[in-house]
Amino acid sequence: MHSFDAADVPNTDDWEAWLAYADLLTGAGDPRGEAIRLEHRCETRDGDQAQLAAAYEEVERQLGLDGLREDGSWQFTWSRGFIDEACFRLAKDTQPQRRELVERLLTDHSHTATIDPTDPEQWEGALIDALLSHPAIHRLRTLELHLTDYHHSAEHSAVSLAGRQRPRLERMYFGYSFEDLFELSDGSTGKKINPEEYLHQGLVQADVWESLPALRTLELEGAFLFHSLNHDSLTRLRLRGPVISDGSIFGLGQTPGLVSLEVELGDDVYGCACPPEQLEELKASAYPSLKNLDLSRAEFDATSYQVLSALADSSVLAQLERLSIKDLTISQRDCEGDPLTGLAELASRFAHLDLHVNGVIDIEGTDDEEADRVLSRFGLSRVHATGNHDDD
Repeated sequence: MHSFDAADVPNTDDWEAWLAYADLLTGAGDPRGEAIRLEHRCETRDGDQAQLAAAYEEVERQLGLDGLREDGSWQFTWSRGFIDEACFRLAKDTQPQRRELVERLLTDHSHTATIDPTDPEQWEGALIDALLSHPAIHRLRTLELHLTDYHHSAEHSAVSLAGRQRPRLERMYFGYSFEDLFELSDGSTGKKINPEEYLHQGLVQADVWESLPALRTLELEGAFLFHSLNHDSLTRLRLRGPVISDGSIFGLGQTPGLVSLEVELGDDVYGCACPPEQLEELKASAYPSLKNLDLSRAEFDATSYQVLSALADSSVLAQLERLSIKDLTISQRDCEGDPLTGLAELASRFAHLDLHVNGVIDIEGTDDEEADRVLSRFGLSRVHATGNHDDD
């Protein structure tokens, strides 16, 4: 009844082709045909938005997706008969009736992941797989997966993603939120999840990257998610936590097209920050296209001067156009009693780029005029504090 065949789906934004596709769908008894025509009217003239919403409600009912909508964990929008944007965040209020929905979904839909419906901690994975395995997701552009029972659902999600090509998926968030790194997480049943159990093991075994050829913007959050990140065309990446299974921050894999990298790191539950040795992975050979590096939310187990010195020695520095760091506080102890001389020696290494300092700039025991003279070589001043910056 439903025509999701890629050969039939227009590979253009031209409405004439889509209206012809709508006629094909209607002829097959597919309610998406009428929804597409109503969408065309809303976009090109005074269409009825309420009527369009009702049409897509009927589409969801006939495709068996109405249960996902009612559960409330998935929020998704439609465009031209396909799901366009989707965001998953497990809903708490509908937990009591979720087993019945999961059992129905596992019966009525084809699936990629192997899921035990008797295990409540796997229900999240079942809800995610039900949508990501559905052919209506073929033209998905944006996906957010905010996981709760990530010890199961991270792998379930990855298997579902890898199960079919996502030719239009441009932006994705994948992971779980936390306050302090390595803290025990609350699962949906109240049991605790210890992320440190997945060091080296990794939460995800499936290789998802080949199925996402159009991915350009990626946000990963959590610890030890993937064994590696290998994607030739990814251009923007935001990391929160050591997302690679061996604990690496910058040793990600192969991302030759990456232009912008933002890293957020705070103290872990043991009061420890990121060792500065991690910065040694910032190599031009690993990041040949990197231009923008944002470390303004990264806490290192090192002084500002040590961080700046490590960056000065990095082979990736010469190609950067913009660098953001958390703060610049230099004491006499950092530079053998002469902070300005130490800072001046670094200045030429950073002269080619736009340096931003997110917080305090403080050079201990120096004359204000001399401090300003040296800082000006970085494009900075003692009162300079840039705050948050918009991405380029």
